[in-house]
Amino acid sequence: MSLDRPDDQDVVIVGVTGDLAKRKLLPALYNLYLDGLLPENGRIIGYARGESNDIAFREAAAASIREFSRRPLDEGSWAAFASRLVYVSGSGEGFAGIKSRSTLGRQLIYLSIPPSAFAETIRGIGAAGLVAGTRLVVEKPFGRDLASSRELGHTIHEVFEESQVFRIDHYLGKETVQNILVFRFGNAVFERVWNRDAIDHVQFTVAESIGIEGRGDFYEETGALRDIIQNHVFQVLSLLTMEAPSSFESEHLRDEKAKLFQAMRPLAAGDIVRGQYTGGVVNGEPVPGYLEETGVKAGSQTETFAALRVHIDNWRWAGVPFYLRTGKRLPKRSTEVSIQFRAAPVPFFREVGIETLESNELVISIQPEEQIRFHFMAKVPGPEIKVQPVTMQFSYGDAFTVQPAEAYERLIHDAMDGDHTLFARGDSVERSWEVVEPIIGDLPPVNPYPAGSWGPLAADLLISPDSWRLH
Repeated sequence: MSLDRPDDQDVVIVGVTGDLAKRKLLPALYNLYLDGLLPENGRIIGYARGESNDIAFREAAAASIREFSRRPLDEGSWAAFASRLVYVSGSGEGFAGIKSRSTLGRQLIYLSIPPSAFAETIRGIGAAGLVAGTRLVVEKPFGRDLASSRELGHTIHEVFEESQVFRIDHYLGKETVQNILVFRFGNAVFERVWNRDAIDHVQFTVAESIGIEGRGDFYEETGALRDIIQNHVFQVLSLLTMEAPSSFESEHLRDEKAKLFQAMRPLAAGDIVRGQYTGGVVNGEPVPGYLEETGVKAGSQTETFAALRVHIDNWRWAGVPFYLRTGKRLPKRSTEVSIQFRAAPVPFFREVGIETLESNELVISIQPEEQIRFHFMAKVPGPEIKVQPVTMQFSYGDAFTVQPAEAYERLIHDAMDGDHTLFARGDSVERSWEVVEPIIGDLPPVNPYPAGSWGPLAADLLISPDSWRLH
């Protein structure tokens, strides 16, 4: 997983005028260029349906970088980067235009397009003779249920070999997520208690204070379960729970993830709670309910909140419940994992009037803070035996002086370099759909919750007698 300059190749963004390309992909490529991590030779080919030209594309790319790059546009380096940018119109030359403007015969093709366009696009790429020497990056969602996931897989494999395919999940490019493997397997003190003997349960929350941001049409086709839980959360959960791979070689790691997904018990009706936000107040501002958002169908039963109880039936995790939760219009933006250890016995402390002790807790905060915190019990200073929880904390911002790369920078680099480590493999994607398939066709009704709250009451009952750490 070394960050060396990849071999010479072109980078093709299909759907270059879309929001993802503007906010993430073009700024990521520019920052890779500043770091010397783009191929020494090769073009950046933007492809979209609309008519345009190289000059207009370069101007649009500059505007995107000025607005969204983690580093400002540097006029001194911009000219050399911009000279790589060329545009191909889908309504003109089509995919044959990509081939004619490719300089090297090797390319990374990034599908920054809606899932409904995948099949037509992949077949078009194949018909244009762009398969040999190509690596294909596919954005989630990888289907919307088991049948469509399998259909997508078959379409991809009609044209490309699995070794050419990079299914991207930007969560896996975050430094805190990548650090999970080092934290677990590089620190024996934690790995020895990373099992059902010491851990009572695990909570994983992905909370967003924003709503659907004008994407009603998209959200009506996905919902919180498909948008966050089945991909982002399951992928991070696999890193938290899988066995140690024999090496960091990409297929060894992905083999262990595949075994973990095979051990996940398919969900049952009582394992999920769904919610949908109504009007309320977030950060002091009144906000509308989901049914009032643009593009949302009248009486929609699409969930904006989902809480799941998941079980992993293997020797390490049997009997440990995993509570997964995501929602929009919650009180704050926060993504964190909380590992709750089993409570210590208290006979020794009863002599001094202490009947219960808080359990030890390890919290891995992914965003907005990138931290790891361990909560344990300590004696309060003084002549009496009194205890209270205290915290040890590691913060990326305090421990390291370098600014971490954005997730898309790391993932695009690895795809150019042919490193599959941080990308989902087809068999794991299909198995993750098999886990949720039993409930997909028979989802319970959504429970309303006010915007600005932590979701419906039913989610609290799902985790009872425990409680959510964030509430």
